[in-house]
Amino acid sequence: MQGARTTLRRFQSGLRSRHSNHRQQSKSNLNPAENKRVSETTQLCAGVPAGASTAHRLRVAFVSYDFGEYCIKHANGLLGTGNVMLIIPRELADPHLSILDPQVDFRPFDKPRLRQPLRQLACIRWIFRQIREFQPDVIHFQRGHLWFNLAMPFLKRYSLVVTIHDPRHHAGDRGSQKTPQFVMDFGYRQADHVIVHGSQLKEVVATEIGIPYNKIHVIPHIAIGERNTNEVSETDGQLILFFGRIWEYKGLDYLIRSQPIISQQFPDAKIMICGEGENFQRYRQLMSDPDKFIVHNRWITDDEQSEFFQRASIVVLPYIETTQSGVVPVAYAHAKPVIATRTGGLPDIIEDGQTGILVDPKNEVQLADAIVQLLRDKHLRESLGQAGKRKLETDLSQAAVTKQTADVYRAAIADRKSSKKRRQRRIKKSDSVSTARP
Repeated sequence: MQGARTTLRRFQSGLRSRHSNHRQQSKSNLNPAENKRVSETTQLCAGVPAGASTAHRLRVAFVSYDFGEYCIKHANGLLGTGNVMLIIPRELADPHLSILDPQVDFRPFDKPRLRQPLRQLACIRWIFRQIREFQPDVIHFQRGHLWFNLAMPFLKRYSLVVTIHDPRHHAGDRGSQKTPQFVMDFGYRQADHVIVHGSQLKEVVATEIGIPYNKIHVIPHIAIGERNTNEVSETDGQLILFFGRIWEYKGLDYLIRSQPIISQQFPDAKIMICGEGENFQRYRQLMSDPDKFIVHNRWITDDEQSEFFQRASIVVLPYIETTQSGVVPVAYAHAKPVIATRTGGLPDIIEDGQTGILVDPKNEVQLADAIVQLLRDKHLRESLGQAGKRKLETDLSQAAVTKQTADVYRAAIADRKSSKKRRQRRIKKSDSVSTARP
């Protein structure tokens, strides 16, 4: 741990001198047009309604190392509030470029490996350069990143919003655990305001990270996976779908253990498992009847995803613990009922008895009973699925999420403006005291 902290301090010092030189030049480099834009932002913070004039539109730099479709959907929606620059890895954007609005100022980059510090430093400098050129009112950063988090203090001239997708590392998720928790928390604390995707997560962020409650905003996960959803009728009749990355916290072993109970009532029912992650062999060993399972233990393409959700009768999330899930909006997009556990942000997005059924974590009997209940009642399946689709089109819609997100941006800009005024007053007071001394 000490070695990691030393490496991180060296990385920060490598950025410091470059940032200091740029900061000295930044005031003199403002041209009249940029000064006018700063004035317009001040009016916005003073309460001028959004959209009242094109002069008051926000400039948003949306930056992320993860979540290709999620980021593109956000950037598209935010165009209604102003100008948007989207900076994400090329490899994550490419599968979703067909839905990217051409008005988005798209600036992709090649994502270096975590163990390449020189390339990471070069990448961060490139991102900083894009941000300086764009001159945003607010930067919206997603999740966190081992190297970029350490550079975030050098973005303090801008209002900063961070979406915290996972306040704490998930059990068994080796990918996220490559970044120490203290580095993630350090990045989160640089933000003026943060966004989470569930009310339980707000409590975690406040109590364990120490961010004030009034700086934490609960906004639903934007709808994703809505393409190719015209055919929503189930084609297999008794197909139970588990979809997504496979890690310990996903609780797949409990779904596998529920199979014998389900098969007693529905011998033809099958469980389809789609996704990659940890070594799948231990899950195969839990299968008492392998013929009851259809396994696609690999990366799933968008077309395959659409096909699998269309075929499914029920989508199951047997998670042991979680923060939120992008699987639920995809299920809703295909009008599929969801069975999930009462953990993390899932109860915020799944209405028990309305859009799905909630059960206790680590309880294969409850899980099996809920699955049997829905397999037995096609009308209930369809009713829950349609309610989920309506929820997607209202509470989780791009318009609804964009409005709430823009409100957070304005709060962050206003707070930054107030903080600057307080600083100026303290400096002025200090100068007055110094002058008054004999």
